Amino acid sequence: MFITFEGLDGSGKSTQAELLRSRLEADGEDVVSTREPGGTELGEKIRDLVLHGGHVTPWAEALLYAAARAQHVDEVIAPALERGASVICDRYVDSSVAYQGVARGLGLERVLDLNLAAVGGLMPDRTFLLALDVVRLPERLRREPDRLERESGDFHARADAGYRELAARFPERIVVLDGALPAETIAEEVYGALRVRS
Repeated sequence: MFITFEGLDGSGKSTQAELLRSRLEADGEDVVSTREPGGTELGEKIRDLVLHGGHVTPWAEALLYAAARAQHVDEVIAPALERGASVICDRYVDSSVAYQGVARGLGLERVLDLNLAAVGGLMPDRTFLLALDVVRLPERLRREPDRLERESGDFHARADAGYRELAARFPERIVVLDGALPAETIAEEVYGALRVRS
């Protein structure tokens, strides 16, 4: 099964990805846990560029993310799925659609189409979107903010709107969870949703 976690920075998605990895491994499953951008040598270099480098134009940003994702699918995600492992990914296509497609104004459909081409149409079986009020995000970030995290509140509100539009469009795949709940409560909801599906 291919599972992704999405949400604004500070929403708790990375925590949930790690909690689910531990739970599935305890169940005896073969699990590959990875992140975007990243997961490969190329992806990690692109991550450093887009998150910690200087100015990047919106389309260059979108294309860099798509390039990292194409490499990630080819090197890590597709081979793991082919051998029967479960893959848990912290961010995937939906992030690009929300951030570059909607928040940057490049167009939801255009960025979605770009990324579907980059990944050969491979989409998650289940996506967990951790929804959190934008005003709460600064208090949740416990490190120096990266280039995207330093964007305005309006930018993050647009990204949030993009995520909610995706959730409305793909309700069979995207499960929206309240990111303000305790991490353990969210983890139980995630695990329960996967058990029901399987």
